[in-house]
Amino acid sequence: MQRAPGAPVLPTTPFRFVWYFVVRYRWLYLVMVLFETAHATCGILLPYALGKIIKGVTAAPAHSAAVVASLHAPLLLFVLLCVGEVLCGRISGGIQIRLGPQQRQNVTRAVYHYLQHHSFRYFSSNFAGALAHRISDTATGVTATIWSLITEFWPVVIVFTVSIVLLANAHAHLAIFVSVWAALFIGISYLLARRCQPHALKAAAARSETTGKVVDSVTNLVSVRLFARLGFERELLEQAFSSEMKAIRRSNGYNERVRWFQFTAAAVLKAGVLYYALTLWGQGQIGVGEFVMAVSLALLIINEARNLSRRFLDFFEYIGNVANGVDTIIRPHDLVDAPGAIAPPIRHGKIEFRELDFGYTADKKVFEGLNVTIEAGQRVGLVGFSGSGKSTFVSLILRLHDAQGGQILIDGVDIRDLTQDALHAQLSLIPQDPSLFHRTLMDNIRYGRLDAGDAEVIEAAKKAYAHEFIEQIREQYHSMVGERGIKLSGGQRQRIAIARVILKNAPVLILDEATSSLDSITEKAIQETLDIEMKGKTVVVVAHRLSTIAHLDRILVFDHGRIVEDGTHAELLARQGAYYRLWSNQAGGFLPDGISSEAGAQAPETRAGAMAPARNRAA
Repeated sequence: MQRAPGAPVLPTTPFRFVWYFVVRYRWLYLVMVLFETAHATCGILLPYALGKIIKGVTAAPAHSAAVVASLHAPLLLFVLLCVGEVLCGRISGGIQIRLGPQQRQNVTRAVYHYLQHHSFRYFSSNFAGALAHRISDTATGVTATIWSLITEFWPVVIVFTVSIVLLANAHAHLAIFVSVWAALFIGISYLLARRCQPHALKAAAARSETTGKVVDSVTNLVSVRLFARLGFERELLEQAFSSEMKAIRRSNGYNERVRWFQFTAAAVLKAGVLYYALTLWGQGQIGVGEFVMAVSLALLIINEARNLSRRFLDFFEYIGNVANGVDTIIRPHDLVDAPGAIAPPIRHGKIEFRELDFGYTADKKVFEGLNVTIEAGQRVGLVGFSGSGKSTFVSLILRLHDAQGGQILIDGVDIRDLTQDALHAQLSLIPQDPSLFHRTLMDNIRYGRLDAGDAEVIEAAKKAYAHEFIEQIREQYHSMVGERGIKLSGGQRQRIAIARVILKNAPVLILDEATSSLDSITEKAIQETLDIEMKGKTVVVVAHRLSTIAHLDRILVFDHGRIVEDGTHAELLARQGAYYRLWSNQAGGFLPDGISSEAGAQAPETRAGAMAPARNRAA
């Protein structure tokens, strides 16, 4: 399986995955197993000590202090067993409460570390919330599986084993009766739990579906109100409730059958052991002590075996959560550093595409044999309609995808020979819709360069024209921005993203409509700042508003994965080709979705004259 260098080597099957984390603390788990064994043994030996005491009492000719004195040994055994049961149980519990959280963190740490190395394609195909939920479920599932085996199933094995041995010493037939009962009970409980599991999973899925519909409706409550659809949403919720109720009733019905079996089996054991032990006592084959021990053991066995089917169900759920997490996250990594990948500094920033072939699917190519060179320090704009290849071009520079053929070189080095960390540390991206961390404004800007001082952060914010609005917030730079920066407007988020990139000061700068959410005055001011920051850097600008790139050194015009024109703004207009038609047809400064052949043939001056009457009528 392809794994990124530095990522942890994690097993891909659930039981091996659990064992991987058990081995790290095997000695503590072994100690815990020993104390659980002692705890269960002490508990099941109490009827044996009680039987000895009863036997001594019934053998006494009369009430006397001498009888009590003769029972010191079994009384001491009874007390020691009680103390041992408490101490061993609590020592095991003490290990559990300390090891449990630590183990959960270990699993979370390892799975998150592995997840970090997945590709952009992987994250675009999976919801971030679902992945976080999977990590949590996997960590909880591992610890719950371990505790289930050690503290639930293992004590049952000890109780059954010791009970059968004690009953065999009293009378072989009693031991055989309980052995047969235990084997049938465990086997049937397992089978019933397996049959119940699919129904329990469907019920859980139905509950999740209902919760999802509620969350979706609450998230869009403003739209619900504006469209007067309150009643409609309640009806949808009722439909979800109806489906959920069917699944839950079916699951509960199977659970009730399991309970019928458990109660019936418990009654058979209690009545059977009581009757058989009484019969053996009546025949003189066992004494009163053995009779009391047998009945007491039966009651303890029932207590331990109660809800065994439920324990199986829980165990299947735990291991199922681990399996889901492993299947979702512990997959081969798509993009990995090459063996011996290097981390040289980018000193110039020359970018070359050589005979590049790329497609998101094998049957549909975006680029075929693409050749283009962006010289060091050159500022280049990318234009074209949606789907023409601009964003893919940028994604390939960032190595969010790997090309199927050809090369992308920066300063003569194939980016596949660079470590991804080295590449990304020297590229800066300002996306159209920047996402911020739910941290302070100071932390979000400093993310561009972690060792930057507060003064440097503030200076970057000033250059991005963010300082003024930050100063107006109550906690200023220490204000939390909310999830993905939701407490800020789109323009404010973009200014924070620009400040972060200014602070990073990487030699290659990529802007994807970096000022699209800003008002015209702020945009002009920031554009002047960016022009200053661009000096000496290689800059790639994706634009839908052509006026933002008209001043750049060079413009590449994309059409269906091909660069159809290449030149300065003035040169491309003079050619009266694709760029000329784009410039002529942009609406409000933005490109339209498409160009009609007639409209495309009109000159800019003609179109401006045609639109004048419409503006007058609007006025």
